[in-house]
Amino acid sequence: MSLYVEGPTSLTDAYGLRADPQLYNADLAPTTPEQRTWSTYNYIALWFSMSMEVTTYMLASSLIAGGMNWKQAIATVLLGNLIVLIPMLLNAHAGTKYGIPFPVFVRSSFGVRGANVPALLRAFVACGWFGIQTWIGGQSIAAMLNVIWPVTATMPFVLWACFIGFWLLNMAVVWRGVESIRFLQSFSAPFLFVMSLVLLGFMTQKAGGFGPMLSAPSQFHTDSSFWHFFFLSLTGMVGYWATLSLNIPDFTRYAKSQESQIFGQAFGLPVAMTMYTFIGIACTSASTVVFGHPIWNPITLLGLFHQPLVAFLALISILIATLNVNIGANVVSPSNDFSHLAPKHISFRTGGLITGLIGVAVMPWRLMASHTDYIQWLVSYSGLLGPVAGIMIADYFFIRGTRLDTESLYHREGPYEYYKGVNLRALIALAAGVFSALIGLLISDLRFLYDYAWFVGFGVAALAYIALMGTAPRVGGATPLAQRIKVPGLDKVLDPALGNSAGAKARIVSATE
Repeated sequence: MSLYVEGPTSLTDAYGLRADPQLYNADLAPTTPEQRTWSTYNYIALWFSMSMEVTTYMLASSLIAGGMNWKQAIATVLLGNLIVLIPMLLNAHAGTKYGIPFPVFVRSSFGVRGANVPALLRAFVACGWFGIQTWIGGQSIAAMLNVIWPVTATMPFVLWACFIGFWLLNMAVVWRGVESIRFLQSFSAPFLFVMSLVLLGFMTQKAGGFGPMLSAPSQFHTDSSFWHFFFLSLTGMVGYWATLSLNIPDFTRYAKSQESQIFGQAFGLPVAMTMYTFIGIACTSASTVVFGHPIWNPITLLGLFHQPLVAFLALISILIATLNVNIGANVVSPSNDFSHLAPKHISFRTGGLITGLIGVAVMPWRLMASHTDYIQWLVSYSGLLGPVAGIMIADYFFIRGTRLDTESLYHREGPYEYYKGVNLRALIALAAGVFSALIGLLISDLRFLYDYAWFVGFGVAALAYIALMGTAPRVGGATPLAQRIKVPGLDKVLDPALGNSAGAKARIVSATE
């Protein structure tokens, strides 16, 4: 007689299946059937909510500021999001199948301790985004004060005070828990979308209609200059969601089925991004007509209006949406990643505070100084995260055939122990991918590799990992729990890909090993 569970929810039950306390806490535990409530609509809503934010607007407007016309900018945004959708869906599969978050999923390729490396890479990038969003929020508050009391525009310390104040507001929400802003999520994104349409209508009227607004020609005089900026920008578009393409299991672990998350994301991501970036593209094009030069920052653009009510309402919507997105997209995931370092000692709250401190340390005001600095930030970190995505996908699909031993992901001395908990082959492949992607920053003749940083890093790391793992013992990894239990039909209970969702109550079954 052997003791097994129908899923991973009973990992801490006293049936010989205890999880290692250094690898487990409630936040890292696989989801239960009761927690799997997200439908296709929820994933569509998730992407619309995350896409309707200031950084998305600035992502598109930076293309206009860089010299593209509106058609070139829209095509670049759409193509970039269709490309990043591929690794997004591939990495999402394991989250839905096994109910595990990103830091646990990546243990299969990097080892139970080595997983801290990609988790921290992803966490530090998220901290950078947290700082950027907080800086945008501080700018919004300062701009609102400038509308109410114009004299504050001549006081530089006001902006810094607003930045610190908005940072403290974010930290207060983290301390109280993300549930404290759940009520904002139902209307913040629609509110921002409505106010963005108001801004679009206002700029259309100022520019004399859509004709003059969208008639601005491309500023590129040669094909080579256009294609150079295009591929750099395309890498930036992919890099924009490179973080979420890794930790998407943090969200898909709550999916009702694979179909729910696949269809929801396949529709939500490209449609939401293309719709909302059009507003940024159109408004920036209009600013060229109205002011004589492109203004890529919507907060700066709103500050030029002499319509206090419109500007005030728009800036309020930016503030609300920024707080919502900052907590949901830039705190939840890095908090889990920091918690993964020491689950017994670092809770979600502590991880959120660490995120906030690092977010200030990256000096986001420098990253947002111009549209070129913004794109360079996107491309640079894509060279760090592209290799991680390549290794994860190569391991899960090509090495293991989507089979994981969920139980062993929470234990030492199992198939994911490798060498003292670290898969050295994965680290070598990661180093090769990062080196190939970023070497162009140091050697001008190899600059083209940097322009394709995410693609180069992804491809080199994936191929290196497959080649290195081909020499490893037990290359296929562990046999799934369902296949170890020789009970007809029970595999459909234990493997959510074959039947029910992962997780159920503990059950005693007869089995021969």
